[in-house]
Amino acid sequence: MQYPRLSVRLGPPSASALSNIPFDKGSVLFPKSKELVGVRKRRLKRYSSLLQAFASRGSVAGGRAVHGHLLRQRVELDLHLRVSLLNFYAKCGSPAVARRMLDEMPQRDVVCWTAVIAGFVSKGCGKDGALLFSEMIRGGVRPNEYTLATCLKGCSACSDFLLGKQVHSQVIRLGWAADSYVGSALMEVYAKCGQMELARSVYSSLSKQNVVLWNVMLNGYVLTGDVDEVMRLFNSLKESEIQFENFTLSSVLKCCASSGRLREGRILHCVAIKVGSETDNVIGCSLVDLYSKCNEVVDALKAFSRIKDPDVVTWTTIIACLDQQGDGPEAARVFNIMRQRGLKPNLFSLTSLVSAAGNVGHLNYGKSVHALIYKYGHEHDVSDIMLSNSLVSMYMKSGSPHDGLQAFDGMRKKDLVSFNNLLLGPQGPQVLHHMLSWGLKLNDSTFVNVLRCCIGSENVSFGRQVHTLVVKHNMTRNKFVGTTLIDMYAKIRCVDEAVLVFRSLKDKDIFTWTTIISGLMRCDQVEKGLKYFVLMQQEGITPNENTLATCLSGCSQIASLSSGKLLHSMALKAGHLWDTFIVNGLINFYGKCGSIEDAETMFKGLNSCDLTLWNSMICLYSHYCQGQKALAAFRLMLQEGILPDQITFLGVLVACSRIGLIDEGKMHFESMGETFGIETTIEHCACMVDMLGRAGKFSEVESFIKEMKIPPSGPIWEALLGACEMHKNENLGERAAERLLKLDPEEASNYILLSNIFAAKKRWDSVKEVRGLMTRRGVKKERACSWIEIEGTVHVFYPQDFSHPKLAQIYVKLEELGKKLILAGYKPRTEYVLQNVSDSEQKEYLHHHSERLALAFALMSSSYTRRIRIFKNNRICGDCHEMMRMISDIIDREIIIRDAYYFHNFRKGVCSCQGSSIQDIMLEIAPSSMGV
Repeated sequence: MQYPRLSVRLGPPSASALSNIPFDKGSVLFPKSKELVGVRKRRLKRYSSLLQAFASRGSVAGGRAVHGHLLRQRVELDLHLRVSLLNFYAKCGSPAVARRMLDEMPQRDVVCWTAVIAGFVSKGCGKDGALLFSEMIRGGVRPNEYTLATCLKGCSACSDFLLGKQVHSQVIRLGWAADSYVGSALMEVYAKCGQMELARSVYSSLSKQNVVLWNVMLNGYVLTGDVDEVMRLFNSLKESEIQFENFTLSSVLKCCASSGRLREGRILHCVAIKVGSETDNVIGCSLVDLYSKCNEVVDALKAFSRIKDPDVVTWTTIIACLDQQGDGPEAARVFNIMRQRGLKPNLFSLTSLVSAAGNVGHLNYGKSVHALIYKYGHEHDVSDIMLSNSLVSMYMKSGSPHDGLQAFDGMRKKDLVSFNNLLLGPQGPQVLHHMLSWGLKLNDSTFVNVLRCCIGSENVSFGRQVHTLVVKHNMTRNKFVGTTLIDMYAKIRCVDEAVLVFRSLKDKDIFTWTTIISGLMRCDQVEKGLKYFVLMQQEGITPNENTLATCLSGCSQIASLSSGKLLHSMALKAGHLWDTFIVNGLINFYGKCGSIEDAETMFKGLNSCDLTLWNSMICLYSHYCQGQKALAAFRLMLQEGILPDQITFLGVLVACSRIGLIDEGKMHFESMGETFGIETTIEHCACMVDMLGRAGKFSEVESFIKEMKIPPSGPIWEALLGACEMHKNENLGERAAERLLKLDPEEASNYILLSNIFAAKKRWDSVKEVRGLMTRRGVKKERACSWIEIEGTVHVFYPQDFSHPKLAQIYVKLEELGKKLILAGYKPRTEYVLQNVSDSEQKEYLHHHSERLALAFALMSSSYTRRIRIFKNNRICGDCHEMMRMISDIIDREIIIRDAYYFHNFRKGVCSCQGSSIQDIMLEIAPSSMGV
């Protein structure tokens, strides 16, 4: 009789397939001949093979179908088939079923026990496996090396040191202490439990040492974080005759990555290149991880590019790297390349992409990634806590709290991270209240997120309440919480509290120092911020590009040229001049310190310019009253193929306003929406009002305001009031001032502008009324002053100043300059003295304006350069403007004055207000990357 052959398949066998195996029940149960016995053995062997195949494939349904068929046919199982069934259930995640079958077996050998123990261990039930091992010993079954190693793996999985020691005693008793396989498992137990001395003693007792044992030792020290010992062991391995594997090198690289040991990591990179393993996926992935965690993104990308055929894990690593470094757009670009190469993203790459979308705050892109999760069949994984937390965080950061709450409500399981992410939304205070009422244990991320919520909402009182919670939870010295507290207090201008929190921190890193420096500068305490910058370096902390950019911004505020040049040299030495923020900071610094030529030199030396850099130059030219250069830069930018944004057009419109190009200004204003699709803001409309008002076209101004799509607000009326002051249009000026004083009654400049209009018309009663209104409302005008920096020291001057130690010499110098001016034809323009005093007193007022005192002091200083830079906190008057223009020609010195609005560059009797040929200017300002 011929029997059909059983084939091994991936899925469960059909009923027809199993029924094709004929059974003669009488023959199976009561064999009558040797032939039938042989048939029975072959049949049982085929069942065993089928069960082994299903076990290796992990096909639970297939194995259960075979078992059910055996039960229905009442097949008598031999020992081999019973072991196959045990092995199937153990490997397919049903060790409890395997255990019941083991109890029912008439004969149980070491193989049966080992199979069930392995099942429990593989499911993570190491202690259950160890208990079964004890039962086996009590039953008189002698374990072999595989049983011992399996039991030890269970001890390692549950990190049970005492249980491991007990098994170790059995290893010694049974004579397996010198076996490498068992020894490796023993070492892993001790290494996992942090007992490295015991692991080393086991290693020393082994008769044969190989690379696997070295790997166990290295991994043990990796777990304890002992990088020095890891490196020492690895060097010993290199010197021995044992050839290390890529896995070994990968483990050591991971240790360097987790501890931030970049130097040692670079050494290992050299070793990888030397042995030809750099392009290996495992090594390449470890190198990417190393450079990512050490903030070396460029090196991470280089390591990634050298991998010949990166798998999805490697792609995910570089995407996560870019996300962690805050480069969400680049992470999205790399993800798209991965998809184009036909690789299907896994759950981790999608999670990193969701995080990247949240960090850039791009809601539509985040929703697209959310849709991709479903497209790639991960809809059931949306309940995965890591992915769900990323989705909640993304929606909260992208300004869509409703979607964030929906994602949160859809989570089957929530942890503290889930609630912490909810704190990022506008309902942060309420969420924190619920967390406290539910008794959730708060961590540092809880406080960081809720403090950020306070910063966004400017809820000062709630922020102080959170600070008390920080104290109550003993987290005042946590550097992450402390840094966020500093940031919160600085942003609500509570500088003293920010400094107190900073001083209470023991562990201050570069981010903490940068936060306090930035906070002080934001609160107009630049000199104190620079002192903290010096203290930071004295503490041995090297400034990064963010710190340098922050300090450059501060130097721009106070126009400290010497401090800024020192920062420039530090950035050059540290190799930060490739960083866009640093370069942009330097361009703005030099521009705001009156060194437009240095700003141009920086700009022209760049190999490539982004929109931010072009915007900086366009706006600087506008503020230097070099409108033609600003427009030339705009044209060059368009030739480069760079599209403008709202900031670009602000600079362009200011430029047109300064040089009176009304028609061109109108054309650019209209092109914003029609050509470039850019929405106009109130600031753009204010530029148009200023442009038309400067030209005296007040009827057009009124028509423009009436036709505006945006309701007119403060900037519109301020621009109109300034134009009315220039043209002494008191009627329209009064109307504009009335609107302004209703909108912003605390702003002193609005009262001053209106007062000046009345003073110009000699309406002294009206002037008195306006100033009386200021007094009644408690509005104080900032005292006018000018300052100049000489040899690193800033000298401040006030009108009618009698406090300077060199006052006598300054007035002598002023008298000397006055005589030269009179000989050159200067006549004081007393109409700019808006005081009800005599003519002689008016001339005296003009003679002692603060910028003139600063000029005289600069000319007295022998160390001062040919270029004189003076800075003012208010607008330069027309008489001082004329005086500076004439003096620049008389003394043959360049004078640069930065007032509250613009720069004025006086050279050889000409101010920068005057223009040049547009073609010549375009050639002059083009960066080196352009072939013009």
